[in-house]
Amino acid sequence: MCGIVGYIGQQDTKEILLNGLQKLEYRGYDSAGIAMLNENGTSLFKTKGRIAELRKHVDAGIAATMGIGHTRWATHGIPSGNNAHPHQSASGRFLLVHNGVIENYVELKREQLAGTTFVSETDTEVIVALVEKFSNEGLDTKTAFRRTLQLLEGSYAIAMIDCEDTDNLYVAKNKSPLLLGIGDGFHVVASDAMATLRLTDTYIEIHDKEILVVNREHAVIQDLDGTPIERRPFKVTMDASEMEKGTYEHFMLKEIDEQPLVMRKILEAYENEDNRLALAPEVLSATTGCDRIYIIACGTSYHAGLVGKQLMEKLAGVPVEVHVASEFSYNTPLLSNKPLFIFISQSGETADSRSVLVKIKEMGYPALTLTNVPGSTLSREADYTLHLHAGPEIAVASTKAYTAQIAVLAILAETTAKAKGALNDFDLVQELAITANAMEVLTSQKEALEELAHAFFETTGNAFFIGRSADYFVCLEGALKLKEISYIQAEGFAGGELKHGTIALIEDGTPVVALDTQAAVHGAIRGNVQEVAARGANVLTLSMQGLEQDDDSFVLPHVHELLTPLVSVVPMQLLAYYAALHRGCDVDKPRNLAKSVTVE
Repeated sequence: MCGIVGYIGQQDTKEILLNGLQKLEYRGYDSAGIAMLNENGTSLFKTKGRIAELRKHVDAGIAATMGIGHTRWATHGIPSGNNAHPHQSASGRFLLVHNGVIENYVELKREQLAGTTFVSETDTEVIVALVEKFSNEGLDTKTAFRRTLQLLEGSYAIAMIDCEDTDNLYVAKNKSPLLLGIGDGFHVVASDAMATLRLTDTYIEIHDKEILVVNREHAVIQDLDGTPIERRPFKVTMDASEMEKGTYEHFMLKEIDEQPLVMRKILEAYENEDNRLALAPEVLSATTGCDRIYIIACGTSYHAGLVGKQLMEKLAGVPVEVHVASEFSYNTPLLSNKPLFIFISQSGETADSRSVLVKIKEMGYPALTLTNVPGSTLSREADYTLHLHAGPEIAVASTKAYTAQIAVLAILAETTAKAKGALNDFDLVQELAITANAMEVLTSQKEALEELAHAFFETTGNAFFIGRSADYFVCLEGALKLKEISYIQAEGFAGGELKHGTIALIEDGTPVVALDTQAAVHGAIRGNVQEVAARGANVLTLSMQGLEQDDDSFVLPHVHELLTPLVSVVPMQLLAYYAALHRGCDVDKPRNLAKSVTVE
């Protein structure tokens, strides 16, 4: 959600900023802008819309060696040129970009900035106005910046330019991701290393409530009280080529196709020398020593957590609760005596999940993060981390990260079961290998699924997904995929709940996707299919080999019943993809959505 790129060095700042912002498009945005500073002054360009539109406005002849850029996702004020970042102080001296939400900006306007004229509706403009106010009162820029930060309540990642200082960028962070990249004679700041990976692979984490003064050769890190901080850099091993679409029309389709490979990467990462799955002893000590696991997640990760609950309870015998992060923070349930918290997040920066993590750490409880970004905030602040090994996921709608989350949760469940001495007749290495092959088979059947999507969703404005047991969890995810990229109103339901209200909505032609992969509830879900068909529903049935019937729409290759969510979701993803494609939607960047939700 929003993206920041900043640069100070000797290279072409304009292209560094624009190219970096393009790499951050996956995060979701509705407007963009850049500001550059050279010996002749400041150049500011911003506009509503895409980076391609911004490029049209940028003067190609401008040369600068210092600048900041931003992609904005509207929170305060509509998408517009005035509300786009960078924001400028009244005199034009200070310009800054900001991710996050300033919760007390109204009070700051009233108490600190009475009489100030604002040109935007944003909370961000308050920050730059405060810096100018304190500068006008005689404070140097760094002190004015620090004084401003001390007044802010909420989340922020900030990069700021002082037009009277061509040697320094001013940077700060609190609850919103930001990295400092180190190069030969230059520094960069970015919300995600993806934005600047072609420039450097060496980064320093910026922690909450830290302020940085960054020049071409050095970066000074301090806390808000002015205490110096030393921190070692780390290397980002991500391959920049993985972030390219190659021959694919969309990142989403590429990432769907990558899922079999991700399964194999996960096995390789978590197998030991004896070809057995193994986790760090401290992780298994945490899972075997707790009396209950609390999974905290949002959206797609929440759906993966529901599958993880079933895996952990059936394999390891550990009771599990799954909670929506945004609800847990404000409506915390009664906790067990020895809880373990597991946070699931593709980006590792999800603000709602981090809010819970901060709360439970204050209570003294252990935390484990499952994430695709090892150096992320949730990874850094939790006690333990399990990496998803999915590679960069660019499309806003998650696909391979979801299946990676389930696979890693399965490994966590299986290794915990063995650590507890459980005797499960379940070879997870073999079964995941079989599952990867099944996923490969499904990704090769795109034409059949495209035909189904075209026929089934061409004219509809709504759809229902029904399943039971683990199939219900996958139906929640299938409905989410369809609604978020095709804008078709879709809802997932437990099959047995239809008769408790939802069946009133079924009429002639109502699309219903039914999933049947669980033998124990096979008869029950088939009964639900008959119920909706009798009321005129247009039913698309996806069944597992061995449970199929003659009139089923699509049959899935057989895998172990505990791992069916890994294969049954693939046709769901492809149905959503082709439905969106045929409706002319922006598949990779759906409206109003962000990849990394860094505000509550």
